[in-house]
Amino acid sequence: MPFVRFLKFCVRQRVFAGAAGVAIMLMQVPAVAQSDNSDLAKQLANPVANLISVPFQGNYDSGYGSADGEKYLINVQPVMPMRLNDDWNLISRTILPLVHQNDVNGNSGTDTGIGDTVQSFFFSPVEPTESGLIWGVGPALLLPTASESSLGVDQWGAGPTAVGLFADGPWTYGMLTNHIWGADEGSAASATNASFFQPFINYTTQNAWTFALNTESTYNWTAEQWSVPVNGIVSKLTSIGDQKISVGAGVRYWVDSPDAGPDGWGARLILTFLFPK
Repeated sequence: MPFVRFLKFCVRQRVFAGAAGVAIMLMQVPAVAQSDNSDLAKQLANPVANLISVPFQGNYDSGYGSADGEKYLINVQPVMPMRLNDDWNLISRTILPLVHQNDVNGNSGTDTGIGDTVQSFFFSPVEPTESGLIWGVGPALLLPTASESSLGVDQWGAGPTAVGLFADGPWTYGMLTNHIWGADEGSAASATNASFFQPFINYTTQNAWTFALNTESTYNWTAEQWSVPVNGIVSKLTSIGDQKISVGAGVRYWVDSPDAGPDGWGARLILTFLFPK
């Protein structure tokens, strides 16, 4: 089954090694630690929180093109906040994809390697507004780091990015967005021109379980095509020794995608290392 193959892939990459042992420990955390974990889990739901984290996000999707191709993707997504002064933080968010794909462009065979990197910087006020709005704005950069031509677009890109959210008790909800224009030396028609929208809503319990629903929608302005996966994720924040981690799993459904894109159901696993200050 596709989901089983996805799990095997994650194990082979050793990204989620030891995750099975976490489940045994979840019910053994003291009440005070659970409260601290709940606060950290709420911070983790905030893209511009003052919290260092290193998520490893594994995804499986299928249904690509005429050959019903499939893709395994592990996004390495370090988040690094920096205090600029008493009023402002600068948050660096990186997405570095590790890709294994098979027949995603007809009978194109198998490709494994690194995809293009998206690097975002958010300038964010230390304190929310009077209405409780937490926000950040800055640049987003597309870096042509793909190890194979089939794993990237071979062009530099840049544009604006922004996030706005509210943290209301156990609820965290808002939207992250960006737009990237690329520079293709070969043809302006093939240059990247895409908008990304990620509305999200999270509910975190007192014992640090988080239930998340979001979309990660992309609109390609050149091709006039949407890609709209809807994700439902359940995660748990806990500790292994002194190391705080969050472990999550969920499913995704492609509401819309290009003709050659993925369709139907997909899967997601997440392992995040947290380094609270």
